[in-house]
Amino acid sequence: MSDLSHYRNIGIFAHVDAGKTTTTERILKLTGKIHKTGEVHDGESTTDFMEQEAERGITIQSAATTCFWKDHRMNIIDTPGHVDFTVEVYRSLKVLDGGVGVFCGSGGVEPQSETNWRYANESEVARIIFVNKLDRIGADFLRVVGQVEKVLGANPLVMTLPIGREDGFVGVVDVLNETAFVWDDSGLPENFEIVDIPADMVDQVAEYREKLVETAVEQDDDLMEAYMEGEEPSIEDLKRCIRKGTINLDFFPTFCGSAFKNKGVQLVLDAVVDYLPSPTEVDPQPLTDEEGEETGEHAIVSAEEPLRALAFKIMDDRFGALTFIRIYSGVMKKGDTILNSYTGKTERIGRMVEMHADERTELDSAQAGDIIAVVGMKNVQTGHTLCDPKNPCTLEPMIFPEPVISIAVAPKDKGSTEKMGVAIGKMVAEDPSFVVETDEDSGETILKGMGELHLDIKVDILKRTYGVELEVGQPQVAYRETITMPIEDSYTHKKQSGGSGQFGKIDYRIKPNEPGTGFTFESTVVGGNVPKEFFPAIEKGFKGMMDEGPLAGFPVLDVHVELYDGGYHAVDSSAVAFEIAAKGAFRQSMPKAGPQLIEPIMHVDVFTPDDHVGDVIGDLNRRRGMIKDQEPGTTGVRIKADVPLAEMFGYIGHLRTITSGRGQFSMEFSHYMPCPQNVAEEVIAEEKAKKDAKK
Repeated sequence: MSDLSHYRNIGIFAHVDAGKTTTTERILKLTGKIHKTGEVHDGESTTDFMEQEAERGITIQSAATTCFWKDHRMNIIDTPGHVDFTVEVYRSLKVLDGGVGVFCGSGGVEPQSETNWRYANESEVARIIFVNKLDRIGADFLRVVGQVEKVLGANPLVMTLPIGREDGFVGVVDVLNETAFVWDDSGLPENFEIVDIPADMVDQVAEYREKLVETAVEQDDDLMEAYMEGEEPSIEDLKRCIRKGTINLDFFPTFCGSAFKNKGVQLVLDAVVDYLPSPTEVDPQPLTDEEGEETGEHAIVSAEEPLRALAFKIMDDRFGALTFIRIYSGVMKKGDTILNSYTGKTERIGRMVEMHADERTELDSAQAGDIIAVVGMKNVQTGHTLCDPKNPCTLEPMIFPEPVISIAVAPKDKGSTEKMGVAIGKMVAEDPSFVVETDEDSGETILKGMGELHLDIKVDILKRTYGVELEVGQPQVAYRETITMPIEDSYTHKKQSGGSGQFGKIDYRIKPNEPGTGFTFESTVVGGNVPKEFFPAIEKGFKGMMDEGPLAGFPVLDVHVELYDGGYHAVDSSAVAFEIAAKGAFRQSMPKAGPQLIEPIMHVDVFTPDDHVGDVIGDLNRRRGMIKDQEPGTTGVRIKADVPLAEMFGYIGHLRTITSGRGQFSMEFSHYMPCPQNVAEEVIAEEKAKKDAKK
């Protein structure tokens, strides 16, 4: 068995275009995993192996790869930066022990880096920071360090300083060891010399080293006392303290360089080995019961323990379905029978492979700490726990965001319907934030996702990978309905026809709930006027009707129903009678409770050059946006606003037009808000027209 202290499971994450994939390529080249480096802008990088990724120059799926550096085994996951694919980042962070946050030297802390940083904080993942692209115009390392403090509220610990700026960037100074690394112009990562610190940087390095030592010794009281008395700690002691502080998330060791020009990547790899935790040094994953409540037990990382593993990603490729698995404890061997605690079914492990992007190496066994893929598992989905049948358990599951945008699709020819069904089934298994529904009235297939780009790429994959040509409708917004007034009402259901009849009477109050709380039900019946055993049926009746609101048939949110009285008949009352009564009560009372259409509001983050700020703000106001904040930066202004999703279709094209191609934006779902009257009337009229057309 291999020594777990030599394992590092790390992810590389950042904003779009900060250079994650290029950094991954350099790491693979340095560790001898690949011999020719592929470039993203040529569409040839190793981890972006989907056609759509190569064309658009963005990462869509998180790709896994394994390599070795200084006797340590690294499992690296390169994650996407684009906001529509944050689910990929989220699920990768769930199974990693450490991360490398990459920031662009000129762009700094960009909108998407904030979201990813927040996810990493929630998952309590230790990170080091790499400020990349220091050879670019406008790159400024210390400005980015300042932004990490201000925008992310994090504590960066400067470990290297750049030598030279922009075109003159030639190398870095290692602050801890007080040495300088200078690369020549060949562009080869191994062509560097270790030289003395440039004379004009001696004072700056001394100042940052003092900060570094002071921050590090805070992790050890004895060292701190000795340091106060003027004793200089050894490099070993300092490294031990930096490691401890990094794992405790007290600070984030910060490095700089240019991945594209091969400068400074070795120091980042050394830092992964020196400061990021091995699988045994992170808090073990909590185990939960069937309801998802923590049981107090944990999956302790050790090969001696029973098997516990989490399936965190499913990918379909030319060899069949691949299930990516992080093993938390125990050993998994080829031919083993394991239990999926979610479905209660057992599966046999056929082929196990170690992944290198889309190439693979066959394995016979894997152990705690490994990230591997299993070929051909039948009923496993993202977030399922795989365990030893003798020791069943459940690991904390993953939670995915609700989709906010949908499009209707239909195959261009009748023959493709079945083909489309199979393909979409595979894609839903791969991506939990992609949802598919069939409209019962019209038989249309509705695809739902996180944004326009997300759905755009899904349609593209259907066309190319599965050969299904689709006709795509206009994007639709996920409207919802709610109520604005409390109402007290009564409803009686009775039916008398040969044999036993049906009887159920309910007195109830319906009132608006706090936003975001959904549907809640309580019973305050006293004296047994409605027997307890019928409460679940009444709740089921109301809840079942929440899928279709009184205004335009959209799902209803945030409603509280209180059952306070009623009546029953000793013979004729049944659960079914009370369920029907609740459904009738919903139809009778909801139109009287001030129903209202509500729409999804997006949190929009726009970056624009200074000279176009007025145009961008004017345009957001026209889109019914509420401007929340403006932050001037060195290269432009960031505008934060809340804008209804309905007004944001095709925004990227428009933004590029008004900012001469230099604007960027990202958006994510924020909350639901009431629609203005004129908008609501239009939407309701459209829905009614659709229903009439179907009849």
